[in-house]
Amino acid sequence: MTAAGPAVIALGSNLGDREAIFAAALREIAETPGIELEAISSFHETPALRPWGIDPSAPAYLNAVALVSTTLGPEELLDRLNEVERAHGRVRDERWGDRTLDLDIVAMGQRTLQTERVTLPHPRAHERDFVLRPWLEIAPDALLPGHGAVRDLVAALDAAGASS
Repeated sequence: MTAAGPAVIALGSNLGDREAIFAAALREIAETPGIELEAISSFHETPALRPWGIDPSAPAYLNAVALVSTTLGPEELLDRLNEVERAHGRVRDERWGDRTLDLDIVAMGQRTLQTERVTLPHPRAHERDFVLRPWLEIAPDALLPGHGAVRDLVAALDAAGASS
């Protein structure tokens, strides 16, 4: 049996009853063999982000971060998260499009990995306030591999926002 290790999962939703979807998804994740839910951040509402920037005409997102301990490998964890997404009506028609549920693996400990399906850490996590701020809330000493302390990344985003 593989030893359990930490993983960070980002949740997002901008369609449907977002809070109910999160509650059900978190329950399903916690009930998955090989995954133990350790902590969940508060929910943060953010504007929709598209490849070209903020889309004020789209429904706002609800975002959160969950910390888990898992014996699953990265691809197996992604498979389970994709199953939960599909169970909640996730359709992948448009890149960064509206969705009922988005579950991303942000990090798995200090592991780095790049396959056709999984990149660890998540390639844009270091620039996403809606991932970093909830993560910092539940893990004040968190480190994002290759980018440093999550608290420093949040401070840098705050400084950049203050100067613009």
